[in-house]
Parts: sequence; structure tokens; C-alpha cells
Amino acid sequence: MQGLMMEMPLLVSSLLHHAARHHGDTEIVSRRIEGDIHRYTYAECERRSRRLADAFTRQGVGIGERIATLAWNGYRHMEMYYAVGGMGAVIHTINPRLHPEQIAWIVNHAGDTHLAFDLTFLPIIEAIAEHCPNVRSWIAMVDEDRQPASAKLANLVNYERLLAGGSEAYRWPELDERSAVGLCYTSGTTGNPKGAMYTHRSTVLHAYGAALPDAMGASARDCILPVVPMFHVNAWGLPYTCPLVGAKIVLPGAQLDGKSLYELFESEGVTYSAGVPTVWLGLLQYVKQAGVRFSTFKRTVIGGSACPPAMIRTFEDDYGVDVIHAWGMTEMSPLGTLCRLQNKHLAQPREARRKLLEKQGHVVFGVDMKIVDDQGSDLAWDGKTFGNLLVRGPWVMREYFRGEGGDPLKYDADGRGWFPTGDVATIDADGYMQITDRSKDVIKSGGEWISSIDLENLAMAHPAVANAAVIGVAHPKWDERPLLVVVKKPGAEVTREELLAFYEGKIAKWWMPDDVQFVDSLPVGATGKILKTRLREQFHDYRLPGV
Repeated sequence: MQGLMMEMPLLVSSLLHHAARHHGDTEIVSRRIEGDIHRYTYAECERRSRRLADAFTRQGVGIGERIATLAWNGYRHMEMYYAVGGMGAVIHTINPRLHPEQIAWIVNHAGDTHLAFDLTFLPIIEAIAEHCPNVRSWIAMVDEDRQPASAKLANLVNYERLLAGGSEAYRWPELDERSAVGLCYTSGTTGNPKGAMYTHRSTVLHAYGAALPDAMGASARDCILPVVPMFHVNAWGLPYTCPLVGAKIVLPGAQLDGKSLYELFESEGVTYSAGVPTVWLGLLQYVKQAGVRFSTFKRTVIGGSACPPAMIRTFEDDYGVDVIHAWGMTEMSPLGTLCRLQNKHLAQPREARRKLLEKQGHVVFGVDMKIVDDQGSDLAWDGKTFGNLLVRGPWVMREYFRGEGGDPLKYDADGRGWFPTGDVATIDADGYMQITDRSKDVIKSGGEWISSIDLENLAMAHPAVANAAVIGVAHPKWDERPLLVVVKKPGAEVTREELLAFYEGKIAKWWMPDDVQFVDSLPVGATGKILKTRLREQFHDYRLPGV
């Protein structure tokens, strides 16, 4: 016997329609690349998105066709999300921080037929256009009176002129909820990037999961500013979660320096934000140097890479901002875990609660996880045993676009597929997960594993350290030993001996870095993560003292 419920497919268009109908006057605020502030409402956003969808339909864009963007966080980019996905095509967000050759490769691999871009990226578009023969139009996301001229782009289109050719009477089609809606490529630190193709169903379920109180905890009372770019796994789903709950959304454009972000936080009454640790370093440095405080900012989600405990404590102790430590990946849409306290933790001493909140956290409903050894056997959830982290769930990818890499899943005795994340982690008895390393970054010394993340977090707690990374370097006896690479804060002085002494009593003696090297900066990739592959290349011929 089946139930007697209405059949309503889970579609991204329903998210924006809901916001327009039930939170119609809630604002979407954008700092444009022109420097001015644009503001309108969810109701206006849906009307323009309908017109854009109709315009693309009139251009012959069909179901499943990929349309790309190369753009910052802004209202036009959000319209592209909903117009393209809502009409049944696939929105493909491209990371502009990649090399132009890699961007051209991605455009061709995805089979993009149109590409919309912010003017910031016109030089990239001009560089790749001749290498992307399948792109029928390059759409400049700018007012008509600012439309650029380009001798290199014969098929250059203006966004507003294109949108004007559509009708607000366009009706969102009722699609199969398992239809493709979004495409994001991995950052491609090794080899070519691979594409994760999301469905309407997975995207809407992810938005629901993200909004839960013990996840992002978003609501209509919030003003949310996603610092994480819309080209980085869809700004962690916030352009979908905000309409679902009716939250005001503030889109910061290209100005992501500490001063610009602080001014936008204060002028728009931002209560909630999300971003990677490298961005928050700049914001915290600005507010400290300027001697200012936040008047409305209360919560932030930090992910993308492990957040140093020192940063969590600075936010909480100095500025009264709660940090929600999170973990996920492109292949997971991206959310997997977020760290929030449970009722039984509230009576614990403050330091115990803080140590728990430094972990990557507990799964969101819909995601399951486990740790296994190299033979695939389940490992204990004791908070100490390291293992390879596997995940499964309705917004977890089952295979890459075009079958790149074959079947990536690991199958258990019941035939269920689990996605191997490439992370090494522990899980405690309460189900709280902590990333100890990427499998390729863990330091294997004498057959034992050393967590580079733990060593980096300790270094970051030193008052003279601005940033730090730990890599394994060759050792004739132990195979690998840890090398600490440090960027000092401006004007600060610290010696190798002082940093090594800072570790004493905090870690096992055999975890102690064998040496320290000071550098002006650490190599950072397209998503704000430290590129340890680049560091290992830089220190390939390095020899430890006494070796």
C-alpha cells in the first residue's frame, strides 16, 4: 500500500518561488564590481530569473545543457543559479582563480554552450575564447551602458539585454527531481579537475539539511553574508538555504579584504557568515588594528580547511562570535559535518566544551560516515584511532561527470557504496569527527602516523605566528619526519628554538618537528587552501639537521 500524499518534486525553482511568495520583501544586497551597492527583494529576483530563463529558452537552450559562470558573489550570479537550474539546464560555476588553460579545459570537458562573466574576468575570457569552440555566447554581467568592446569576442552578449528579451510570464517547468541542476569541478591540485554533478533533489535536501538548528541554523531572523565564493561549491549551498528560510542575503562581490567585509557587516547588520580560514585571518587583523568591534555579527561557519583553535578562541573571547567548525567537500555538495554542542555537553567544563568545538563535528541527517583501515575494516569510534574516512548520503556523489576515474566507491559487505574522502580522521563515542590529515599529507614516521594539522594548530597558537604548515621530509631511518614552515606576523620575531620549545609538553616527543623554516608566504590554491604539494616541491631537496 502506498501513502496518499501529493506528488511535488524537489526542485530548486521551488526554493526561490517560496521566498518570493512568502518572504517577498526580504532583501538581497550586493556590492557590485562597479563599487556601488545594489539592493532588491526575493520577489524581484524571481521575476528577473523567470525572464532570464525565458530568454535562454528562446535562445534554444535545452534540458541538461550546461551554462557556465565566471563570477563573484552578486545578484546576477544568483539569478543565473535559478534561471538556468529552474529551466532544466545545468549551472556550471567555474573557479576564476584557476589557470586560464585549466579553465579552458574545464569549459570544454563540461561542454558549456554559454558562459556568463563579471567584467573582472574579461582578460580570462579573451584568453580562453579561441580554445572553447562550443561556447555560442559570452555574456557580460553588466549594465548595458557599461558593456565592454572586445575585438577578440565576436559573440559577446550583454546580460541585461539578454534578460530583457524574456518574459516574466515564464512558468517554471515541473522536472524530474533527479535531473541534473549543477556542476562543480574539484580544484585539481593533482591531474585534471573532475566534475561533481548535482541533482535538484540532492540540492534541495542539502539546503534543508544545512538549515537545521544543529547544522548552520539559518533562519528568517538572520542576515547572512557568504564570504565563501559562489564558485566554491555553490557558496556551501547558502544561495539555496537562504531562500528556503527567508533570510536576508548580502553578497560581497570582489572586495574580500578585511576592511571592506567589516564595513559591509556593519552597514547591513550581518548576523551570520561563512568562509575559509585565510579570509578570516584578514578580517581579524583588520578589526584588531582598527580597534573596532562587531555590532551584529554573532555566528560564522568556518570550513574549507581546518580552522586553527587559536582563531576559534579569538572570535569567541575577543569579539563574542561563535564559530561553527564544518567539514565537507565538492563531492558532498559540500556539507558533511558541523560542530555544535549537544545537551549532555552543556554541563561540561568550559575547556572540555572548547576542545569538542575544535573538531569538525557531527554529521547532518542524511550523511553517514565511518573510518576504516587500509583493508577496509571498520575502526573503533574512540576519538583516538585514525582511519580513512568514508561517507554516503543523498547529496554525496556516486561517480564523477563523464565517468572520470571509474567507480570511486568502496563497497561494504551489504553491497552499499561509500565514497572515500581522502581524509584521515578519528570519530569519538558521541560521533564527533576530527580530521587529522589528508591521506596524502599525513606524515608516516617509523610506521606511525603524525597529524600535520595538529602540529599546525599548535604553531598557530604562538603569538608571533601568522600562518604555518607542516610537511613530511625524507629521513633515512624514520622514512619521514615533520618540517614546520612558518610565516611570522608583521614586526614579530621568533626563533626556531622558541617555536620548538612551544611544543614541549603539548605533544608526544616523537611528534616534535625536526626543524623550522621561515618563509614570507605559503602557497595558496584556488579555494584558499594551503598547497602542500607546492611546499613539498619547494623543499624537495631539503635535508634535516644531522641527516
